Amino acid sequence: MQLKKNLPAVILWCSPAAIILTIVLSIMYGAKDIDSATLWDALVHFDPGNVNHQIVVNSRLPRVIGALLIGAFLAISGAIMQGMTRNYLASPSIMGVSDGSAFAITMCMIWLPNSSSIEMILYSFVGSALGAGIVFGLAWLLPGGMSPVRLAIIGTIIGTFLSSFSAAISTYFQISQSISFWYNARLHQMDPHLIKLALPFGLAGIIAALLISRSITILSLGDEISAGLGQRTTAVKAAAALTVVVLTGVSVALAGKIGFVGLIIPHITRFLIGGIDYKWIIPCAGVLGAVFLGLSDVLSRFLNYPFETPIGVVTSVIGVPFFLYLARTRGGGKHAS
Repeated sequence: MQLKKNLPAVILWCSPAAIILTIVLSIMYGAKDIDSATLWDALVHFDPGNVNHQIVVNSRLPRVIGALLIGAFLAISGAIMQGMTRNYLASPSIMGVSDGSAFAITMCMIWLPNSSSIEMILYSFVGSALGAGIVFGLAWLLPGGMSPVRLAIIGTIIGTFLSSFSAAISTYFQISQSISFWYNARLHQMDPHLIKLALPFGLAGIIAALLISRSITILSLGDEISAGLGQRTTAVKAAAALTVVVLTGVSVALAGKIGFVGLIIPHITRFLIGGIDYKWIIPCAGVLGAVFLGLSDVLSRFLNYPFETPIGVVTSVIGVPFFLYLARTRGGGKHAS
């Protein structure tokens, strides 16, 4: 019992070591292995003419940094969504947030092909809000639509519609190859310049998540209790929704749609640390999400060696059974753990 009580602090204190280990593994292993001496030399004495140094600095380092950031962003988004809606199946990939973001980017590539990177990020935010708005709007209108399983079904249907419509219209406008990246995320195409542009938005989202963490804890007890404790429930939900839109939008803009991270990691976090105190759940989920996606990316390089498996396949192999387990064992009940 004492161990579980102290585990949040242990996770956060150990997070630098876990992140550094993930970075080292991600840089060293792949289609071409890099030894530790070359890794150190590339970081300290970078030689543009050295192929191994180019691989380390220009390819694998941006890739692992992107994976860590996206994992953290999606895990925090999932934690906020589950706490805000008291829905144990809520996550950006299931509730239409990620699909809406990818849909908006597709439309942008068709109608505004000369958009800058920063504009693509902003359009991704709009798409995230659109996807979530459609899903939760339909759920609010339909009888029993806000129950966990029905909300997940609505989210899956809307997400499938958005992705199918994007595929159809991209085929018509002959840009299928260009948008395949957004629906079959491949971290090896990570753009260092885009990371620099997206980082301020992502950090702002994380700070906002930490600032509203106490309010999410109260909100997770139910709207009536939250209102009884004097909390402005509508304002908190609006702030939480905006935070999710920003974090998910940044993630999709960086690497496309990656599923199930926001579903799995918050549950693992609550299982490890116990309770529903989002002051601890949000930062711990961020750390675990970052390490999870970083290590999943390393695993993706060896499942079909020497070819790489899309990262979405790896997360789905883990996430789909987890999703089915939750749907089967938790039924239609509300999230309360």
